[in-house]
Parts: sequence; structure tokens; C-alpha cells
Amino acid sequence: MSEPFYITTAISYPNGRPHIGHAYEAIAADAIARFHRLNGRDVRLITGTDEHGLKMVQTARDAGIETLQLADEMSSYFIEMCENLNISHDGFRRTSEPAHHEASKALWKAMEANGDLYLDRYEGWYSVRDEAFYAEDELETGEGDEKLSPQGTPVEWTAEETWFFKLSKYQDKLLNLYNEHPEFIQPESRRNEVMRFVEGGLRDLSVSRTSFDWGVPVPGSPGHVMYVWVDALTTYMTGVGYPDTGGMFDKYWPADLHLIGKDIVRFHAVYWPAFLMSAGIPLPKQIFGHGFLLNRGEKMSKSVGNVVDPMELADRFGVDQLRYFLLSDVVFGKDGTYSANAIVTKTNSDLANNFGNLAQRSLSMIAKNCDGQIPAAGEAAEAELQLINELDVCFEDIEAALTGGLFKIDSAIDTIRERLSATNTYFADQAPWALRKTDPGRADTVLYYTAEAIRRLAIMLRWAIPESCDKMLDMLAQPAHAREFQHLSTPIESGIALPTPKGVFPRLEMLENEAEAES
Repeated sequence: MSEPFYITTAISYPNGRPHIGHAYEAIAADAIARFHRLNGRDVRLITGTDEHGLKMVQTARDAGIETLQLADEMSSYFIEMCENLNISHDGFRRTSEPAHHEASKALWKAMEANGDLYLDRYEGWYSVRDEAFYAEDELETGEGDEKLSPQGTPVEWTAEETWFFKLSKYQDKLLNLYNEHPEFIQPESRRNEVMRFVEGGLRDLSVSRTSFDWGVPVPGSPGHVMYVWVDALTTYMTGVGYPDTGGMFDKYWPADLHLIGKDIVRFHAVYWPAFLMSAGIPLPKQIFGHGFLLNRGEKMSKSVGNVVDPMELADRFGVDQLRYFLLSDVVFGKDGTYSANAIVTKTNSDLANNFGNLAQRSLSMIAKNCDGQIPAAGEAAEAELQLINELDVCFEDIEAALTGGLFKIDSAIDTIRERLSATNTYFADQAPWALRKTDPGRADTVLYYTAEAIRRLAIMLRWAIPESCDKMLDMLAQPAHAREFQHLSTPIESGIALPTPKGVFPRLEMLENEAEAES
């Protein structure tokens, strides 16, 4: 039986349509999930929407609609984004679902049974935009002495009866966790930030609200709904059947990876493990906080007018072209930047020129000179032995980059790109078009090994750009059941008939308005 691998995205807050940051995270999680599936693991990928909280109530009120109506509409856009970007999730969870309410109540009761919840009164600063409580010494000063959160968002003074979670009780346990399992929080910069925060002292956390009723009701406490982060984080367990702790839950929990944005690391790396420790539930193996995606180097803002709909980018450039750019051009874990020019340049260079042109030229020669069939290969010369050896090493490098908890996605793609370039060099140096005139058998050998290299590279890149790689494998007449990593060592068969070759990666061109905007 294959080893399970459970990965989640953050549970997106749907008070607005999804932006490119949501798309980036979903694509990265999907790429990691697809890699492990191709490597034979039993993968479960869960995503969803965190629909509760005061921010949703206020957004719905401002729009003059019911909160559930807003949640239904906005969640539909996130579901659509996943479909359009080819996200292979195994479940899309909404926190408004009855099953999720039951899971959240079960976690609450487990924490309560451990003596970690008590009723008191909260007076302090709250950011509606962050759905987060902040201490006075965490606040910053804005224009006109306005108090702001560490994220630069407005805060307001809140005073109400609330349930508290004994977060302070878990300070030493959390620090022990971070020290004994340095891989728990990655990358290293995020781990250091969290450790400094916890070492500074933890205060007990307000975990219920009474000023609105849009949320999961607190068991046995009328008028209280759970703090949005309690039930949002529980979604990760709802996705594997909690509170039923048999079957799916036993199979997939604890999660191997929570992939999140760096702005919500505190909730995942401090609150979440403390809740689970309290409830006696195993902790996830890793929290990875990726960076932000910037529009031409600037943080996206509605006031600046540079917020981009990821669906527009996918329609404009192509889904796989967008996926390839985001996965290859952004150093995973750090902030990245994008622009129309960067996407066009990267995809033309790596996909249209390096990959697509190689396939089109070599397969067109096979169609013309080999009756459209994979030719028989003669004895492999040093050039072929080196090519195949480099492809074997390529897969080893990809595995090393994408396992072990570091997820060097861009490095893995760089490795494939380098091998594509090496295959292009092999094809150009061997010049089968010239050999055809003097040594047809040798020309067939070169064409065979070029086709074999394209097959392997397409399989090795399927986790990043699945649709395009499948089109490439279709042109090589490879059956759908022979496209996983275990098939890399099974060489392409001579004599199989190939369809007429078609271009997989059309060249992109900058539009006039894009060039003007970026000049």
C-alpha cells in the first residue's frame, strides 16, 4: 500500500474574489501534491474557504445582502479558480458546512475537557481585517496617531465577555516543539520569527465573540460563537473526516504539510499546535509560510489599482504558462514579482523555444523520414549514454529538491530546464538532418534518443504543467497509464505510430497596452 501524503492550502477568506496570491498558493500546493502522486504516494489535497468572522458580516452588510449569500457567491469564485487552474484537490471545504460545525465543536469540547477554556472578559485591540487580537506593545502608529496592527491594518478597541484559551500554558511546550523539530516551521526565517514571538511571552487567547452570531456556536454557551481562527484551522481535520477518528482520519492525519502565506504563520505555528496539544491530537508535520507575490515589485492594493484577477492572467497567457511562470520564477518561500513582460519572456524562452521547438523539430523529422513511427535505435554512442545518464540524475535532483521539507520548487524546474537545454544541444550537435544523407541508421538513433528524452522530461514536468505535458506525451503515443515516475526507466518502444505533431507551446506576444503600462 502506498504511503499517504496529506497537504492543505490555507483556508481562504472569501470577503472578496480570489487574487493572484490565492492562485499562487493553490498552484504550488497542487504541484507538490501532483509530484507525490506521480511518485506513487496516496495523496490527499484539501483547500476551501473560511467563511465566518466579523469581516464577512461587515462586507455583507455593506453590500446589502445576507452573510450566507455573500459566502455562497464568493466561495463559488474560489471553486471556479481551482477548476480553471487545474487544481487537483480531493475536497473543497467550506466552514459554513454542518459537518465542519460538528468538527469544530468536537475540538472545542476536547480543549474544554482538558481544562484549557475559561469564561472572562476581553478588553483590547482587534483588527477586523486580520481577524486578530493584538497587544498594546505590538501596535504601530499611523497618520494622525492612528493605531495600526503589525500588518498596518486598522484596529479597534473591543470589550466583551469571551471564552479564553490558556495559550500561556503552552509556551514552553511550543518552544520545545520548535527546538526538537526545526522542520516544523519553514523556511528558517519564519521559524525564527515565531520563536521570537513565543519567547516574548504568550497571553491567553480570546476564542469566542458575542458581538455577532455568524460563526460556529460555542457548545453550552448561548450567545457565543467561536473565534474565527478556531474553526478555520479545524478545517484541516474536517478534510479527513474529523471528528470520526477512524478510517480516513487515521490514514491521513497528521497532515504532512500546511502550505500558507507568511502573514498567517502565527495562527498556524502557535495557536494551532497549542489547540491540538490541548485536545490530545497529533500535530501536523510541517507549516510552510511562502512569500507574497508582487505586481511589478509593488504590493497589490485596490487603492493603487494593481490588483489582478488570476483568471484574467490564465485567459491571457494560458493556464500552464501561468503555472510554469509562478512555479519557476518565484523562489519558493520568498517574495516574488510578476509582470506581463516577465511571463511572456519566461514562457517563450523555456517552453516555446526550449521544449516546444525541440519536440516540433524532432517529431516532424520522424513523421517525414520514419513513416511517422518511432525509429529503431542502433548502438548508443557516448553522446546517448551521457544524455540518458543526465536524465537519470535529473530525476534524482528533482526528488531531492521536492522532498525533505524544503520544497525547492524553482530549483526542481531549473533542473528540468537545464536538461531540456542539454537535449537541444545534443540534437543540434548530432544533426540528424545531415546524418540522414550519410548515415540513416545513425540519424534514426539520434531521433529515437531525442524522443526518449522528450518523453522523460514531459513525465518529469507533469507535476508543474500537467495539461501541456500530457499533450506532449500524446504526441509520443504514450498511454495514460504509463506517465508516472515509475515509468521513466521504461524506454519508448520503436515502431509505435505517432500522430501528426502539433505545437504545444505557442509563442506569446506583449500587447500594446501591456508594453505601455510597463514602460
